[in-house]
Amino acid sequence: MDYWAIWLIVVLLLIVIEAATVNLVSVWFIASGIISLFVSLFCDSFFIQFGIFVVLGIFLLLLTRPILTKMLAQKETKTNLERIIGMEGVVTSKISKNVVGEVKVDGKLWSAIATTAIKEGAIVKACAIEGVKLVVEKVEEEKEDSSKQKKSTTKKKSTSTAKKKTSSTSSKTTTKKKTTTTSKKGNVNKKKESEV
Repeated sequence: MDYWAIWLIVVLLLIVIEAATVNLVSVWFIASGIISLFVSLFCDSFFIQFGIFVVLGIFLLLLTRPILTKMLAQKETKTNLERIIGMEGVVTSKISKNVVGEVKVDGKLWSAIATTAIKEGAIVKACAIEGVKLVVEKVEEEKEDSSKQKKSTTKKKSTSTAKKKTSSTSSKTTTKKKTTTTSKKGNVNKKKESEV
């Protein structure tokens, strides 16, 4: 019996399935079906042909599918809209609970809505986009307060360090002046003794 015709039908069916689904699953069995078609020309055992079809198809699927999917996968690039979400901005026009306000995020002005009232000048975070409006929430003031405290603590430390350096430098300078004065007096005394 000629099994090559069966394998030809199987290959054509798999091509139609792959074209319809584009999942890169049946393409490997298309290749193994073509190999089984050529084997059927030399070997009359359907079990050997079917074994080659199944084993080779699974082998090709497991070996090369991950590599091919990586090559064909398109890198997701964030659009301007997606990129804005998560960014912080400044309220430029007061936002009330049911009234649209305005925020500046990433250098662009957006109409904004929020679930709570937010004053002008407050720092907000973009949460989502609904239509053409940016949904924002106020950034916790604790973060702002802690960052201000850190900055003031750092300034105090650097100021006290500068004062310590200045005081130690001035004490060294005073010591040098005393030494110089003493040595000058000693020279004057020596000159007087030599004159006498």
